[in-house]
Amino acid sequence: MPRGTQLKAIALLPAFALVGLTVACGAGGSGAGNVGPSSSAAAPGSGDAGTVAKDDALAALVPADVKSDGKIVVGQDQSYPPNEFVDNGKPAGFDVDLGTAIGQVLGVQMDFQNAAFDGIIPGIGAKKYELAMSSFSINAERLQSVDMISYYSAGTSLAVLKGNPDGLKADDLCGKKVAVQKGTTQVEDLDKKNAACTGGGKPAIEVTQLQAQTDVNLALTAKRVQGELADSPVIDYAVKQTNGQLESVGAPYDTAPYGIVLPKNSGDFGKAVQGAIQKLIDSGAYKKILDKWGLNAAGAVTKSEINPAS
Repeated sequence: MPRGTQLKAIALLPAFALVGLTVACGAGGSGAGNVGPSSSAAAPGSGDAGTVAKDDALAALVPADVKSDGKIVVGQDQSYPPNEFVDNGKPAGFDVDLGTAIGQVLGVQMDFQNAAFDGIIPGIGAKKYELAMSSFSINAERLQSVDMISYYSAGTSLAVLKGNPDGLKADDLCGKKVAVQKGTTQVEDLDKKNAACTGGGKPAIEVTQLQAQTDVNLALTAKRVQGELADSPVIDYAVKQTNGQLESVGAPYDTAPYGIVLPKNSGDFGKAVQGAIQKLIDSGAYKKILDKWGLNAAGAVTKSEINPAS
């Protein structure tokens, strides 16, 4: 998700600290990630899309047991700038701003809870979270256990050290050291690539899986690996924030929509969230949020859909 607009300074500074400096990355660069108790309840009217009015009809669709406390608890891995990260102890990013705007439409606060990425969907099943919004690509495996509401489209990108000294290519990583965040679609991608490597008599990819994306970025800037795979907007942001230490190679591939995660058979709750996203798209508020974070207009969607279709 390339960025074309200039980001606000308040958003740039913490992201640079996360992706460019060893002292500020995750849990000391150990791979544990910053998955502490950071949270924030974003009140209706406090988002970054301008004034977004409550839609009473959509708000009425939110189940009583969800809205009875006036908030929706959102699971999120806040180590994935520019989509979700921590800024001065508070959640920030594209997903946070869009999620806040969805809350405005539905007349509820959005309580963003920081968590390990691979524990978020299980947390939905365990009713720890009422919704998840953390750059989840929609795929068949996830749709077996949850519903997903589309809101953006992104691909996978490869990042390397500036100048690509090891000559990496996304379609030929055999024998290379590549870092990736646990639980992401890029893990599955590397599994397939590895099978092709070994099946063709080539050396296997040496894969390093880390809990936080910020630790993945650090592994590359510290030269512990030769490349990393992540969602295209995350790679683009890391390239920009590391002041020329990194570069992306080739075009994004395997483009797929992001989906807000809801419990399986979410019914009216899914209709409420889908309707809120569509209202934001139609009103122009969605575009304002994309512009704020410099996200490629090619990733914008014109129609939000519930998956699987009801």
